[in-house]
Amino acid sequence: MFVIRSGERHYVACRFFVFASKYWKARLKVLRVSEEDTLSKFVNTVDRAVAFLLVFAFMTGGNAAAQTPTPTAPVRPVVDKASKPVVATSRSLTDLQAEIRSRLERPELRRGRVGIKIVSLASGKVLFEENAEKYFMPASNMKNFTVATALERLTPDFRFVTSVYAGAPPDAAGTIKGDLRIFGRGDVSMSTAFFPAEDMLRASQPKGTPLDRDAVYFQGIDRLVEKIAAAGVRRIEGSIIGDDTYFRGNSIPGGWEWDDLQWYYGAEVSALPVNDNAIDLSVTPGPVGYSCSVRLSPYNPVFRVRNQCVTTPAGTERTLKIEKQLGQNALEISGTLPRDNTGFSGSVTVTRPALLFAALLKQRLESKGIVVTGKYQTQDSPVGDIQSVEIAKLESPPLALIAAKTMKPSQNMYTETLLWALGEHRRRERDQSGAVGVPANDPDAKKDSSELGIEAVRDFLAAAGIATDAVVQYDGSGLSRHNLITPSAVVQLYTYMAKQSKYSQAWRDALTIAGVDGTLRNRFKGTTAQNNLRGKTGTIDQVSALSGYVTTAGGEQLVVSFLVNGVLTGRDRTGMMDDIVVALANFDGKIDEAAAASTP
Repeated sequence: MFVIRSGERHYVACRFFVFASKYWKARLKVLRVSEEDTLSKFVNTVDRAVAFLLVFAFMTGGNAAAQTPTPTAPVRPVVDKASKPVVATSRSLTDLQAEIRSRLERPELRRGRVGIKIVSLASGKVLFEENAEKYFMPASNMKNFTVATALERLTPDFRFVTSVYAGAPPDAAGTIKGDLRIFGRGDVSMSTAFFPAEDMLRASQPKGTPLDRDAVYFQGIDRLVEKIAAAGVRRIEGSIIGDDTYFRGNSIPGGWEWDDLQWYYGAEVSALPVNDNAIDLSVTPGPVGYSCSVRLSPYNPVFRVRNQCVTTPAGTERTLKIEKQLGQNALEISGTLPRDNTGFSGSVTVTRPALLFAALLKQRLESKGIVVTGKYQTQDSPVGDIQSVEIAKLESPPLALIAAKTMKPSQNMYTETLLWALGEHRRRERDQSGAVGVPANDPDAKKDSSELGIEAVRDFLAAAGIATDAVVQYDGSGLSRHNLITPSAVVQLYTYMAKQSKYSQAWRDALTIAGVDGTLRNRFKGTTAQNNLRGKTGTIDQVSALSGYVTTAGGEQLVVSFLVNGVLTGRDRTGMMDDIVVALANFDGKIDEAAAASTP
C-alpha cells in the first residue's frame, strides 16, 4: 500500500478504491461462472480507476506532500451586543405581484378572460388588478348585490309573514264556515333546509316508533298547521286556497335557459314557497326485466309520473333519461338501469308551488284531525276587496339567518325571492295604506316585483358609491347569462359592507367559509386560507367567480374579486383562484407599508 502524505482527501479516496477492488475480487469466489466475465471486467475497471486516482493524488498533492498541513483557525464573527439580531427578510410585495402575474400566464387560461382586483381593506391600496373595470358574467356572484341590498333595506331582523284568513273567526265548535285562505309573502323557511332532519325527527316522534323520514318534508308547513290549530280551528267547511298574489310577474326570471328549469337550481318564484319549490326524486333498479323503482318525496297528489324505465342485467349499459315537461308537474322516466347500478337521486322543480303548498297543507291539517270538506286550489290574481279576518299568522326566522341559508349554499330561488320582496317593499314604502293585495294609488302598478327589486339594488349601490353602469342586473341570483358586473364593483361592495354598513356582522356571517361550509367546504383544506377566506363563489358553464375577505400571514385583511369567463374546464378556473388566494394568505410582508413607500 502506498504511503500518502498529501492530505486527508487523497488518502481517503485511495483507501476507498483499494478496498473496493479487494471486495469485488473476493466476491468472484462465490459468484456463478456466468457472471465471472462481467465482474472481472468491472474489477479491472475499478483497478484502473484506483491507479488513476493515485497518480492524480500525487500530481495534485504537489507542494502539500512536502509539509504537514496546519489546521486553519475558524473565523469567529464579532457581534455587536447593542445591535438587533438579523432575521430572514419577508417576501416583498413585488415578489407577490410577480407570482400572481405568472399564475395568470398559464396556457390553460389563454383563450378565456380573467378579471381580478385585490385591495387592502384598511387603506384601499390596490395590490393587483387585471381587467378590473371590464364586464364579466358573474354567475352566483350576482347574489352579493342582491343579498347585501336586502340586509341594508329590509334589515337583518326582517321576517316574512304568512297570514291565514277566513270570512270570520271559528265558531264555538271550532268551525270555519267557508274557505281558508293562506296569503303568502315569500317565506322560504318552510323548507327542509331550515330543520336538522334526523335529530329533530327523533325528538318529535314517540320513542320506539320507526323513524318516518318523510316527516322532515312537513316540518316547515307543520308550523303553520300548529298556528291554525292554536286559533281554535277544528273543521273547515270549504277549501284550502293558496293565495299567490303578493308578487307580480313571471314566476321564471327572464334570461334563464330552458334546460335549467327542470332541476332544483332553476326553481320558480312563489309567494307560497315550500321545500325550496322542488321535490326529491329517486330512481333505482328493480328485478331484471321489470320497471325501475321510482320514489317522490314528499308524497303528494300534484305530480304525475310516467315510468318506462326497465331494469337490465348487471354490467349492461345505463341509458336512464329523466325529463320534466315545461310548465307541468309531469315526469317522464325512460331508458334502462343495470341491476347493479346505484340509480339516480336528485331534486326536480315544482310548477306552481302554491298548489303544492295548498295540497300539503290540506294533507297535514287532516293528519292532525282537522276536517276539511272542500278541496285545495290556488288564487293567482287579485280579486279586489275580500271581506276576511286574519285568524293566524306565521313569522319566518330573521333575515340574517335566511341570508346565510341563501349565500352559503348559493340558493337561487331564495335570492330571487329576496329580490322580489325588495320590490314589493319598495312598492309599499311609496304607499302607506298597508292594504293586503295591490295598494291604492300605486305609482308602479304596472311594474313587476323583480323590476322594482332591481331598482332597489341600483339605488343602494349608488348610495354605496358604486358606479351605476358597473352592474347590469337581469335577475337576483346570477343564473341569467345577461348579468354583467366588474371586479371593481365587487370590491367596492365588500369594502362598503365591511367598513360602512350597520349590518357588517350579519353580512360576514352570511358568507361561506373556506374549507368549512357552503360552496367552499371542499376547497382550501389544509392551507392557510382554510377558515380564513370568507366569501361567495359563482359557477355556470364556462364561468367561475370568487369574492371575499382573506387575511395575510402578516395580519392584513384583503378584499378580493376573481371573475373568469370563457375557460372551459372548471378546475382550470378555480385552480388559478385558489393558488392566488393561498399565496395571499401566506404573504408575510406589509402591503400597506409597501404601497405607501412606492407612492411618490
